Amino acid sequence: MSFNEFIAGWISGALGLVVGHPIDTVKVRIQTQSSYLGIIDCIVKTYQKETVLGFFKGMSFPVGIVAVSNALLFGSYSNVLYYLTDTTSRDWKNPPANHQVFVAGCFSGLVQVYFTAPVELIKIRLQNQTDSLKSHKTEGNIQAKYHGPIHCARSIFREEGITGLYRGSTAFVLRDVPTVGIYFLTYEVLCKWMTSNGEMPSTWTMLFAGGCAGTVGWAAANPMDVIKSRLQMDGMYKVQYRGLYDCIYQSIKQEGLRVLLKGLTVNSLRGFPVNAVTFLSFEKLLHILR
Repeated sequence: MSFNEFIAGWISGALGLVVGHPIDTVKVRIQTQSSYLGIIDCIVKTYQKETVLGFFKGMSFPVGIVAVSNALLFGSYSNVLYYLTDTTSRDWKNPPANHQVFVAGCFSGLVQVYFTAPVELIKIRLQNQTDSLKSHKTEGNIQAKYHGPIHCARSIFREEGITGLYRGSTAFVLRDVPTVGIYFLTYEVLCKWMTSNGEMPSTWTMLFAGGCAGTVGWAAANPMDVIKSRLQMDGMYKVQYRGLYDCIYQSIKQEGLRVLLKGLTVNSLRGFPVNAVTFLSFEKLLHILR
């Protein structure tokens, strides 16, 4: 097993998170709250009520943890791909077959879910606290319940047990397993398409292919991402859904099929710069480590 991929994935994950967290906050609020008319309205209201710091709510906790998740994602993907292709390192002269890339991607998506699920839940609940702990709840806002990530985790564990920290994990699996496969496949196909046989892709190719992979992957993930976010917010004050299928049914019944497209624009826009930075830094770090 090669550990260079895990190290490169760790650092590139942290860099990608910092780039994308403000847009992710807007995405989460649009998906889980009905008080915003759209992306611009959410951005304006967040800035007016919470200043620029509002866009970075919930980032302190996942910046290190999500780096671990990204290390698991890229590390497991690379090592499974090496196993499937019977190689020990990245070889641009002998690229893997598309089906091998997809299978390795699906496996890596499954591996990182159960580590990432509690982190995502805590992040989403902190991002949705639009009022402060000291203020009175105002119309359309969610009164703050948690002092920070540690307090949030302890509160959920005390109130709901360990299963509470994994609320929405089934939707997480259904979101990530196929779409991470699509994510890596898009990157590999574009790199091969834009590069001469046997050569390492250029910096611009990695940026473009990584950005497109992020956009395509998030577009495919968006419907289940909406359901995951709602299930993870459910239970913060009261339980609204009986499970995955009930959440899908109630969401579509109340808001129509278009509810599954909520946050699609934000997800797609966020996906490009975040994953362009992630893939580029991963490839460059891997090259340095070797």
